[in-house]
Amino acid sequence: MRIVIETIPLSDMRYPTLGDYWYDDLGILQIRIAETGNEFYNKSIMIHELIEEALTKDKGLTEPEIMQFDLYYEKRREQGLVDEDSEAGFDNNSPYLKEHTLAHSVEMQMFALAGKSWKDYETALNNLA
Repeated sequence: MRIVIETIPLSDMRYPTLGDYWYDDLGILQIRIAETGNEFYNKSIMIHELIEEALTKDKGLTEPEIMQFDLYYEKRREQGLVDEDSEAGFDNNSPYLKEHTLAHSVEMQMFALAGKSWKDYETALNNLA
């Protein structure tokens, strides 16, 4: 197995998201994380993406299916049909709701164990846009 993980500017992400993953033509798992300027934050997003990808792949959910839902969700956001600060993965119709929720809970546990502020993290991520 080969995994390539990189941080990149938010503006270079394939669509408005903090973390993204896909398999390239060689079968290499590519993970991109929006650069937050904070190494712990970047690693938290990375771990979220790794967990979510592992669980969705095991479930048989493909990245194109996830991308299709995420793009549909972003279109709904542009139309004002979902909250600006909401996440596609938490939508009740999300095909990866359970996987996203578990990955999110692990992120929260990391912050609790490290004694870091989850609120500060959320504020920093919301200010990236």
